[in-house]
Amino acid sequence: MITQTNHKETFRFVPTTSIEVPPERVAALLKSEWELFTKQTGKSAEESKRSFKSMPLGVTSSFQHWDPYPISIVSANGAWMSDVDGRQLLDLSMGFGAMLVGHLNPSVIAEVKSSLETGMLFVTPSPSATDAAERICRRFSIDQVRFTNSGTESTMYATRTARAATGKDAIVKVEGGYHGSYDPFVVSAKPPIDAIGEASDPIAYVPAGIVPGEIYVVPYNDADALERCFEKHAEKIACFIVEPVIENLGIILPDEGYLERVRELCDEYDIVLIFDEVKTGLTAGHQGAAQRLGVVPDLITLAKSIGGGLTLAAFGGKKKYMDAVTNGKMAHFGTFNGNPLAMAGVRAVDKICTQEALAVAEAFNQQALDRISEIIEEFALPAHTVGFGVKGCITWSTTPLRNYRDYKATDFAIAELSWLWSINRGIITPPGLDEQWLISLAHGQKEIDILVEDFHEFAKALRA
Repeated sequence: MITQTNHKETFRFVPTTSIEVPPERVAALLKSEWELFTKQTGKSAEESKRSFKSMPLGVTSSFQHWDPYPISIVSANGAWMSDVDGRQLLDLSMGFGAMLVGHLNPSVIAEVKSSLETGMLFVTPSPSATDAAERICRRFSIDQVRFTNSGTESTMYATRTARAATGKDAIVKVEGGYHGSYDPFVVSAKPPIDAIGEASDPIAYVPAGIVPGEIYVVPYNDADALERCFEKHAEKIACFIVEPVIENLGIILPDEGYLERVRELCDEYDIVLIFDEVKTGLTAGHQGAAQRLGVVPDLITLAKSIGGGLTLAAFGGKKKYMDAVTNGKMAHFGTFNGNPLAMAGVRAVDKICTQEALAVAEAFNQQALDRISEIIEEFALPAHTVGFGVKGCITWSTTPLRNYRDYKATDFAIAELSWLWSINRGIITPPGLDEQWLISLAHGQKEIDILVEDFHEFAKALRA
């Protein structure tokens, strides 16, 4: 067994040996598992058919749809959800981190109920917003923050802030990186390999309907490519936006020294460094990924884990850049920004997500990673595990991923089968094949045992 842990407290396991799973075995299992899925989820099928009439694809966000239809959920509590077919499902998605403290967390409910006694929306300054801002600034070690209502809003306003502060317009992003649905960030989010040029010098891929402005795309974990981009276009580049740990392609960890070099280059070329922590945030640790990894960005975007399930996001950072909001160069508006219910979520999460509480969840995640790694080794599976904070994933590749091109070379058929196998046995993870499991504060030993045993049975089925 080879276990890799670096000084940044990340985790990666790669098996010493691996044997290919015959494609015909994977195809046969996929066929039988999809038959089992449709047999178990008749009411979800009916609900999907009904919802198609009033919503495109029958869902409220396009990622929620999959063929032949998604599972429809009616309730959730703690680490569990119930679907319209009456099945109890272990939730290992947890809203991509939005439910880090668990569904219907009593402390969140108590804070929200207290807020409901005084008002739902003021659209004026309020002590509740000031309190929440102070909590966010203190926890993430930033000077100032503004609240928004989605991760997309936060990344959009962070880049606008960088543009206003620098007087420059161009944006640099990572190939394959996702930062929400603002036009520039849809560029090369999941581009087709045959349309994006050489790996070391990617061509920006612009989907239909997108007006991206001036944007440059670079590979993740390639500081030399970033430096070449800066050398050529620095006078036009306002900012470089990047997830410190990429979490829309499984989990891709930064190479040793990569983020430090990124920080140096941004300083050298006077380019604003934005860390998109919409998905990492508190799932990376009690103060987020930037502090855990030891690299300080100029601006940071937050969402999901900071709100306890309430609609909430934020952007903030160094005062010298947030001054662009203060002086009016970058106006920031929003009727629901900092509304009392969302601020109640901030209060609750800040009280619940102590260093000790998150350490317990992380220990459970590490246990799951260790035990699943042993199963991968036992069955010589062509896969490896990666973990960061309370998140983990199984990547169906025998070599570690460093960038989007590596991710595209993984075995998506086995990934789909693994996801479907779990859903058919009462474990729900995100419908994409590029996400992670998340161990929330509501998960315990019982849930870890279910996750591990499910994977053990899957490994046996692959080798049957």
